[in-house]
Amino acid sequence: MSNAPIIGHYINGQEQDASERFSDVFNPATGAVQARVALAELKTVDQAVAAAQAAFPAWADQSSLRRARVMFKFKELLDKHHDELAEIICREHGKVFSDAKGEVVRGIEIVEFACGAPSLLKSDFSDNIGGGIDNWNLRQPLGVCAGVTPFNFPVMVPLWMIPMALVTGNCFILKPSERDPSASLLMARLLKQAGLPDGVFNVVQGDKVAVDALLQHKGIEAISFVGSTPIAEYIHQQGTAHGKRVQALGGAKNHMIVMPDADLDQAADALIGAAYGSAGERCMAISIAVVVGDVGRKLIDKLLPRIDSLKVGNGMNADSDMGPLVTAVHKNKVEGYIDQGVKEGAKLIVDGRNFKVPGAENGFFVGATLFDEVTPDMAIYKEEIFGPVLGIVHVPDFAAAVELINAHEFGNGVSCFTSDGGVARAFARTIKVGMVGINVPIPVPMAWHSFGGWKRSLFGDHHAYGEEGLRFYSRYKSVMQRWPDSIAKGAEFSMPTAK
Repeated sequence: MSNAPIIGHYINGQEQDASERFSDVFNPATGAVQARVALAELKTVDQAVAAAQAAFPAWADQSSLRRARVMFKFKELLDKHHDELAEIICREHGKVFSDAKGEVVRGIEIVEFACGAPSLLKSDFSDNIGGGIDNWNLRQPLGVCAGVTPFNFPVMVPLWMIPMALVTGNCFILKPSERDPSASLLMARLLKQAGLPDGVFNVVQGDKVAVDALLQHKGIEAISFVGSTPIAEYIHQQGTAHGKRVQALGGAKNHMIVMPDADLDQAADALIGAAYGSAGERCMAISIAVVVGDVGRKLIDKLLPRIDSLKVGNGMNADSDMGPLVTAVHKNKVEGYIDQGVKEGAKLIVDGRNFKVPGAENGFFVGATLFDEVTPDMAIYKEEIFGPVLGIVHVPDFAAAVELINAHEFGNGVSCFTSDGGVARAFARTIKVGMVGINVPIPVPMAWHSFGGWKRSLFGDHHAYGEEGLRFYSRYKSVMQRWPDSIAKGAEFSMPTAK
């Protein structure tokens, strides 16, 4: 489709679409190519880094209040363009409009948090620790930072990074997913309109060539990544090998324990939304229900009519509950996992393969899928499917449920539905997972907390956004100071101590 519009880069305040390579951007609901995205070569990354390096000294020297004022204006503009951003998400990713609007809101919340930078970046001061010496600390910017973001949240995840990096005084280069790249350019325009100087924020579209160039570039100080575990592990290994600070959030296999004393209607509603919302393309999606005792059959009886009533269609239709997957390649991958689950002996109760939406037969749709009698040795249990596939595992008691979950290689999100406070407390304390929900199916932390998993769901020392984000995007410096009139005469050879 040579006459399709070009989605290009944003460097030093200007958009540019010249490229030697391009990739198709699809409308997932129809299967049609709607645009082509430029794929950066090494020289494009060099241009973006050079622009950011040139802008860094002046931006880093700005007061935190002046940087926060840009964020205040950016937040105002995001509110104004809220629906436009949501429509872009629907058009390129496929999620339903209401879900897309929620994504934008959760991104804006991070911007709101970043507006408090003058208070958040306050340092500690200790007067006269001894011998006329005062001690205080500073948090200073790193330099030029980069972010590599996934297709499933083309607005929210970049906003986990951009405000945190900018208010701490860094310049930032975003490499969004080439599958749904348009939102990145709208956010770049809004940042410029908010008063951000040229070069402080840049967008490099691309694939692995661009990612590797960022990982290896000497001008990049830190890399933040959200995506699958194999890529997160690669990003962490390559980034640290090239001397960079790395925050790499990987994959997930999120479980939800359903105890016998749980309200099964509430649990079923939670599972339907958490497993099939956004067609399962969420790193916090629940993909395994762990049913305790004899609750399994009762829960399935609750789930089936809810699955049957799901409305699957174009995300822009107001009555759609679930849209398509992002690409035909991903659709085939998800259906391949369903095939594998059948071969390995799981009981397929609801089959979402070969799902067709009338009037959108070429769309990348997979229907809601439900497996029972899933066991830990099956691929559909062990691996992240990233589609609308829910598996049910049966265990005899709560201790077995905790042991099962703690043995999994991923530790991103988990939930437990129960009416027992003792069970809830034991669950929160003993589960080896980074984000925990009790009667909350998708426990995504608010902006003033931080997001991140344990085990092979996170590589690096810092979680995303919140106070952890501020620490990731800044360097800690301790300063000790005294003046000549308080300095004793003569050299001192012993270890200094408080006096």
